[in-house]
Amino acid sequence: MARSSFGYYPGNDSGDDDEGTASPADKSELQHTLKNLTLKLDDLSTCSDLIAKHGAALQRSLNELDSLKIPPESGEKLKVVNERATLFRITSNAMINGAAVSSSMSSGDNSGWVCSKLGKVTTACRDFLELAEIHSRKWQRALQYEQEQRVHLEETIEQLAKQHNSLERAFHSGPGWSANPSKSFSKGSLLTPKGEDSEEDEDTEYFDAMEDSTSFITVITETNEDRKAEGGTSTCGTGDWTTADNVSEVLDGASLVPKGSYKVKRRVRIPDKPNYSLNLWSIMKNCIGRELSRIPMPVNFNEPLSMLQRLTEDLEYHHLLDKAVHCSSSVEQMCLVAAFSVSSYSTTVHRIAKPFNPMLGETFELDRLEDMGLRSLCEQVSHHPPSAAHYACSKHGWSLWQEITIASKFRGKYISIMPLGAIHLEFQASGNHYVWRKSTSTVHNIIVGKLWIDQSGDIEIVNHKTNDRCQLKFVPYSYFSKEAARKVTGVVSDSQGKAHYVLSGSWNEQMECSKIVQSSPSSPGSDGKQKTVYQTLPAKLLWRKYPLPENAENMYYFSELALTLNELEGGVAPTDSRLRPDQRLMEEGRWDQANTEKQRLEEKQRLSRRRRLEICAPGRSCGAEEAEKEADGYVPLWFEKRLDPLTRETAYVYKGGYWEAKEKQDWHMCPNIF
Repeated sequence: MARSSFGYYPGNDSGDDDEGTASPADKSELQHTLKNLTLKLDDLSTCSDLIAKHGAALQRSLNELDSLKIPPESGEKLKVVNERATLFRITSNAMINGAAVSSSMSSGDNSGWVCSKLGKVTTACRDFLELAEIHSRKWQRALQYEQEQRVHLEETIEQLAKQHNSLERAFHSGPGWSANPSKSFSKGSLLTPKGEDSEEDEDTEYFDAMEDSTSFITVITETNEDRKAEGGTSTCGTGDWTTADNVSEVLDGASLVPKGSYKVKRRVRIPDKPNYSLNLWSIMKNCIGRELSRIPMPVNFNEPLSMLQRLTEDLEYHHLLDKAVHCSSSVEQMCLVAAFSVSSYSTTVHRIAKPFNPMLGETFELDRLEDMGLRSLCEQVSHHPPSAAHYACSKHGWSLWQEITIASKFRGKYISIMPLGAIHLEFQASGNHYVWRKSTSTVHNIIVGKLWIDQSGDIEIVNHKTNDRCQLKFVPYSYFSKEAARKVTGVVSDSQGKAHYVLSGSWNEQMECSKIVQSSPSSPGSDGKQKTVYQTLPAKLLWRKYPLPENAENMYYFSELALTLNELEGGVAPTDSRLRPDQRLMEEGRWDQANTEKQRLEEKQRLSRRRRLEICAPGRSCGAEEAEKEADGYVPLWFEKRLDPLTRETAYVYKGGYWEAKEKQDWHMCPNIF
């Protein structure tokens, strides 16, 4: 089943898988040690044989010499030499074999006692080796048993997941259930209240998928028929989307991935992630049903970037919007906007670590006019619930703004992260104004197995000037689905509801679009449902993910842009995420100091909140709920609340002044949060 990632969540910062089983390396090391001990004993035995052999030869030579007729004085000396040879032989045997010292040795000779002790030590070593060999076999059997039990547990959990899915499907297909359980797009979908979050939606919408994921069928038309059909049925200009351009522009990776020589040289690596293990479940098991933004977590579950920096990563594929500026057709422009909205999830596929929760008032700027042609500013405008405001503008003629509030729930077997809030994109030249919301992220395998992330849900992108719409569906993973993993499908239609383009791809790799030539209803299937058949031209590539940098697996799977986000830059505000000490210590691999610093910062933030409460409500008793609202009365520096005329929601929008303050290097108004 599932465990997920943290683009916007609370959960891991590191996947700690299998603590209880011994690795093959451990077994190999044990076998190697036993083999070395055995070889040493063999060497000692060989030495014993050699000493005995040469000692006996020496003794024979001395005996032969003793039998000769020699003067009495020489006989006494020969007797002494003979005794010493005998002593050497006995001592050597005692050291090697632990044999008892011959009783022929004089009682006053301490050498015999020493030899006896050495012999006992050697015997003890041999006994230890025998015991080690016996117990090593017991340990190996125990480890093998534990491994078998683990495999059995995983198979049992998988069977339970399949049974759960089967019961769920049986329930949905039973009497009284709607014939179309999939969520439909409605004109009022953008008017959903920001805080609306039902328990039923959380438990059913973001888990195993139903197989009827797409409501249409795509058929590719032959080229000759395409041209005739396009000339007769197309209602929008082809512009730079002709069949010839399919190769020259769209499929040409260099044109879609403009990577010229940057004027500013930026770093291409960070220190490798330390190999610290920490059991995620040991912490998360006490957090079931709780709001994860309120649970203190060690930095071991983090990556060395803040949520503000992760939000800025949405701009990595900004070239899609730069190209969309030049589209003369609004439906073609919608295709590129849709690809941009999907591209923001591509960095999450391996990123199972959670970003740092920003401090209240923390900011992050991305001043890249020279190399990316844009400027971006994020500010943490609320701490409970965590909410960040973001504004970006490009010299190519577009601006993007959003306020994202993260709602996250831990359900025992998975974590759901629901980003709440609308994203706005406006093109100055055409006045086209697009609005959409983010999908739900789910972190799977919290209890057992390897953490992995999935995206699910429906996204509707609306151009409020022309009323063009794009309906995107993120197909969640299912054991029983025939669909490819991480699949995304969509349809772009105009204000009259006529479909112009079909979108397809995956949120972690690429997106393509196919121009619709003709549409017709299909014959009803076995379930009685009828799908639309779209006859299309060959697909054209809209977006493809950049390859990860070399050694990315040891650098938190950061992309090239992510590697530069925490690089120190001069002139930034004192509240910038780059200056956050615990995050910097973690990036440098000093996790113990980072945890200590993180506790200090959190305590400092709690103290600031208490002071605000005392100032805003002197002599007035407040309940916990009212007190929290008072604390949320914190006024951000660079954003202000306004009523959004399109979504009818109150949201923070950029009020200006930051870049002017940076130019003057006047930061006197910034709070001391670090």
